[in-house]
Amino acid sequence: MAWKWQVFCKETTTGETVTGCFGRGGDETYLNWIVSAWGWTLTVSLLALVVALVAGLAIGTIRTLPDRPWVVRFGNAWVELFRNIPLLVQIFLWYFVIPGIFPVMRDVPSIVLVVMALGMFTSARIAEQVRAGIQALPRGQRYAGLALGLSTWQTYRYVLLPMALRIIIPPMTSESMNIMKNSSVAFAVSITELTFFAMQSGEETAAPVEMYLAVTVLYALSAFVINRIMAFIESRTRVPGFVAAGGMAGGH
Repeated sequence: MAWKWQVFCKETTTGETVTGCFGRGGDETYLNWIVSAWGWTLTVSLLALVVALVAGLAIGTIRTLPDRPWVVRFGNAWVELFRNIPLLVQIFLWYFVIPGIFPVMRDVPSIVLVVMALGMFTSARIAEQVRAGIQALPRGQRYAGLALGLSTWQTYRYVLLPMALRIIIPPMTSESMNIMKNSSVAFAVSITELTFFAMQSGEETAAPVEMYLAVTVLYALSAFVINRIMAFIESRTRVPGFVAAGGMAGGH
């Protein structure tokens, strides 16, 4: 099989090979395009991760509140709703249905809707992990905080959550990597991310093998960087003797 990697140096409209592989004066090569698509993938992933972390932390925490049955039920309903509907369906719901029900949403950029869909979907998974992390702590920690005169909010803020978040860093690593990989479904609503690039450029250049291989490498590289960042965070926040030590071979 003859590889056609020089296709990345071709201009996207004329098909002419560009010296240096990067277009100039407004021209764009396929190398320019894949770099731009990688940027969109990372942007969608990072913004969705922020949404997922904020919502997941809040929902996971309220699910462990004592003497708050309706709040707990709301948290449970949130988790069941968002984790039981396929991600692609949720993206279509945000893209087609919600703007139809709420006209004010019609002018919202599609990337925002995709970020919300991906963030909400992942928030249900993160909420479950936060709940498990809090409930894995000995009950004595909650009682100790309350015995010291802390309010429920202060007990969570200063006692429970700092320890629980350390416990769930390994599963959070997987979620962070998953959210980047799941961003590939954004192609369905024409977000020009990596998968969209591979499909479109593969058809234009008749070189789908090279395009998909390049995209695969970028996805794998992105996931690996996320893995190493989370491993670094875990190593710096580990409580000796409390959280099992991780390493290159375990935990992530």
